[in-house]
Amino acid sequence: MQNDSSPELRQRAKELRRKMMPTERLLWNRVRNRQLGGLKLRRQHPIGRFIADFYCHEARLIIEIDGGIHDRQVERDAARTEYLEQQGYRVMRIHNEEVARNIEQVLVHIVAACNG
Repeated sequence: MQNDSSPELRQRAKELRRKMMPTERLLWNRVRNRQLGGLKLRRQHPIGRFIADFYCHEARLIIEIDGGIHDRQVERDAARTEYLEQQGYRVMRIHNEEVARNIEQVLVHIVAACNG
């Protein structure tokens, strides 16, 4: 697998994997080791100049878990999503409250996005 990310970005991703937010940890515990329909998901995965919260290589799907700060950076997130989509990725944004409240439905949406 080729990784065009900088060593600094890869190091930052490693740090983020150690310091996952509670909702990221909740989701990770349900998708790791191909538990979710056999799908391989990676966490805090560098893609270009960004770090995706979760990434399914087979589906080229980036899953972003958005917390409250994202309410204040709508334009920045939109630009990031646009850039990633131009690179051939699909981006799914899920609010962290949704992960906490309804993890089963979130998992259903992820499977559908990866298989669809």
